[in-house]
Order: sequence, then C-alpha cells, then structure tokens
Amino acid sequence: MGNEVHDDGDAALKSHLHRAFDGQIPNYGSYNLVYAAGRAGAGGAFVVGFRRQPMEIVVAPLHPRTLAALEPAVAINLTNLSHLAEVRAGGHEVGTSTGRVFRFGVDGTPTVDAPAAVSTAAGGRVRLDQELDALDFRDFMDEFMTMLDGFDGGGPGSAGGGHPSGDGERRG
Repeated sequence: MGNEVHDDGDAALKSHLHRAFDGQIPNYGSYNLVYAAGRAGAGGAFVVGFRRQPMEIVVAPLHPRTLAALEPAVAINLTNLSHLAEVRAGGHEVGTSTGRVFRFGVDGTPTVDAPAAVSTAAGGRVRLDQELDALDFRDFMDEFMTMLDGFDGGGPGSAGGGHPSGDGERRG
C-alpha cells in the first residue's frame, strides 16, 4: 500500500518543493526549478534552481524523508564554478571551487517518496510531472557548457580542450 504511485499529489508536492527552495533564496522568483535525484553514489534529493541571466545554478539538498531543506542551498555561477559536466546515463555533475560536487539526474516524470504532508496516502509515492522543466534544464546545461567552451577558447591547447573528455565530461 505504501508503494503505490499517485498522480494526484503532483501540485501539492511541487508546492512543498518550492517552499524548501524559496525559503533559502531571497530572489527565488527568478529561477526555474526542477526536482533532481542523486546519482553515482551521490544519493539524496535536491531542488535545483537555474537561471540564464546571470547564468547560475542553485542546488538545495533535501531531507530524504521530509523533503524539507537539509542544509543551506549552494549557488554556483562563474565566480565559483570548478566544473560542469554531462555524465553517462543523462546525469549532470556540477562542482564548486571549494570542492563541493553535486551529481544528479533530472527526469521528466520522477516517482518521489512524498512526505505524509503532501501525499494522498501516508508514505505514498507521487509521480511528479516536470517534463517541460526537465527539457528546459537540459537546454540550460547545454547553453552553460557551450558558454564555458567559448571562454576556454575551444581549441587544442586551451585549458579544457574545448570538448568532452573521455568520461563524457566538459570542464569549466
């Protein structure tokens, strides 16, 4: 019973995730948001905010049971970006100059273990519809990587070589 997937909790879950993000970011209205799940040992859940002007990603880690803010959100932009990568299986990796690295995937219709406060059934799973936002996020990441390639010079001998490394990663 607790493993049933509900489609009717989408709006309540989105509202809950917005509160977890909005409570930490003063100008939260300028970001598009997606739910992201940790990958490749990173684990966890995140709300990822992104905006194109200025180009920035904000990663807000979530508590696994309550989906409330787990720790302060991390803003990543051109001032503190160490690397930005598209990794195998459609995931993304974003790192800061202080050594913080986030590896996550953004699916169009993830199934999320929703807290009782937002689920139609306690302990239920909610199918989150974020297909358009997930596509927008992939486009954003492509734009961000292309912009970084432009800074790099994009040619042989430049800092990152201007193309993905063997592991599918582009470096900033």
